[in-house]
Amino acid sequence: MINIENFVESELFKKFGQNENAVRQLNPLILASVGDAAYSLNIRAHIVATHDLSPHMLHIYSAKLVCASAQRKAYYLIEDMLTEEEKYIAKRGRNSHPGTVPKNADIHDYRIATALEALFGYLYILNKHHRINELIAVILENDNEKI
Repeated sequence: MINIENFVESELFKKFGQNENAVRQLNPLILASVGDAAYSLNIRAHIVATHDLSPHMLHIYSAKLVCASAQRKAYYLIEDMLTEEEKYIAKRGRNSHPGTVPKNADIHDYRIATALEALFGYLYILNKHHRINELIAVILENDNEKI
């Protein structure tokens, strides 16, 4: 029987191990796709752990925290904390060309949000959960969206 909890991480580890160069070479939109899920999961887990909300209110609140404009704000909160390598990954995400932009997102917000997502995808694939938690903590400490 497959242990779902560790399946994704073990498959990523088989493919990439701690080979930062291999992960660095991934298309930034692939990193952003993984990072979108990792970021959203961390935000939602925090909300569930710290608030007693209905499923509808969980969705409403988490959507406010993971939308492009909120991710832009989050990126600027952590930008000065990033290593040169992390800044490089974020820059690649920001400069990528996704082909489409959601109709309800400003293009500048969307590009910075893609930078944040690429960064979180990079960290997730490299199994740097401690760093993810450190960055999420700073973002949430400065969250102006109150329930």
